Amino acid sequence: MPDSLRRFKAGVFQALAHPTRIAILELLGTGELSAGELIEKLGMEQANVSQHLAVLRTQRLVVNRKSGNQVFYSVRDPILLEVLTLMRSYFQKYLTEAQEMLREMSESGR
Repeated sequence: MPDSLRRFKAGVFQALAHPTRIAILELLGTGELSAGELIEKLGMEQANVSQHLAVLRTQRLVVNRKSGNQVFYSVRDPILLEVLTLMRSYFQKYLTEAQEMLREMSESGR
């Protein structure tokens, strides 16, 4: 695998490495939202949300368009939402395995 591809992947995962940025992408998964709508739905300060959006824009995970004095954001490629869905499945599998281990530990401790 070319090193440039690994760097690309690392950049994407770095952009996804914050819960707020994942929340932004999940919100945008239902469609385009204005910056104001994102701020409201996240319940965060404008400056904080803007910083996270800048990271997502820099990695080209979201695109924006201006309409008047508003900026609207959307997910650049829906395949990114599939990646998040796969991560949810991976997490659920991990939790199921952890619950099974805890159940076995509990039963063997009797």
